[in-house]
Amino acid sequence: MDDATPAGRRESASGEEDAPMTMTKIGPQVSIGLPVYNGEAYLPETLDSLLRQTFTDFELIISDNASTDRTADICREAAARDGRIRYLRNETNLGAAANYNRVVHEARGAYFKWAAHDDLMAPEYLAQCVEVLDADPAVAVCHCRTGIIDGRSNLVGDYDDQLDFRSSLPHERFRGYLFRKAREWNASFGVMRKEVLVQTPLIGGYVSSDQVLLGELILRGELYQVPERLFFRRDHAQNSWRANPTRAENAAWFDPANRGKAQPPTTWKHLREYSNAIRRAGLSPREQALCHLILAGWLAKRITWPVQQRLRALKASYASS
Repeated sequence: MDDATPAGRRESASGEEDAPMTMTKIGPQVSIGLPVYNGEAYLPETLDSLLRQTFTDFELIISDNASTDRTADICREAAARDGRIRYLRNETNLGAAANYNRVVHEARGAYFKWAAHDDLMAPEYLAQCVEVLDADPAVAVCHCRTGIIDGRSNLVGDYDDQLDFRSSLPHERFRGYLFRKAREWNASFGVMRKEVLVQTPLIGGYVSSDQVLLGELILRGELYQVPERLFFRRDHAQNSWRANPTRAENAAWFDPANRGKAQPPTTWKHLREYSNAIRRAGLSPREQALCHLILAGWLAKRITWPVQQRLRALKASYASS
């Protein structure tokens, strides 16, 4: 109609045209959560890596888990220089799980990314991942190809995560995830849709709970790997898994309440948590059944794996004799 009010405007009761309506943007598009404990050795370089991103509409939330080194000073100095940084400090060490989850609860962005205090990202990392997420709502997590760096930030190799699952069927993505040969989970540091992430229990207080979380995210949406090598995982002597080599130590690292307590075998704990993830992911009955069948196959493989390893060793021994 010729007398229709133009889009974006409205008429007042008097018939006069009001000013154009505008949408108020609340918060940044991306929230980066950086949990840290005694990270003075690598934290300055990591902060520089994050703050040099070509995509700039982000906040950086640092949660200091009661560090006893210069971490607090480094963070406060960085926050004074860059208004995108929010620095939080726990009075006591809450454990890795609670500290990782705290930055999620504090996040205001539509997308969320965890950042380890010792890893690095190329300047284009966020821009590449945000472009993918903006273009395809089926993608729940986007990450980039991984390079391995040493304690001096020298590139020492590549790592193929085998984490690129684009099927529209959850059971196909889940099968690919559980039966891949790679044994790293660097996509946990990818850019995620926060609305999907917060529907999960986040990081649990048990060994390798990040693996289960990534599995649940894959049940809820596609996982996209950008082919360019833009993420650099640092391998050094103070890595959490090197500093906490036993299952008991690792369990206490995730949650101090585990210290001194008997821990269930990881396979059986993960079986239960994966099963719970399947049930709460909003899948159709058919997809739930298929995912549970795949999970049963994964369990069978995990149980028989030591026997298979022993048989291979015996076969190799006989062949060389």
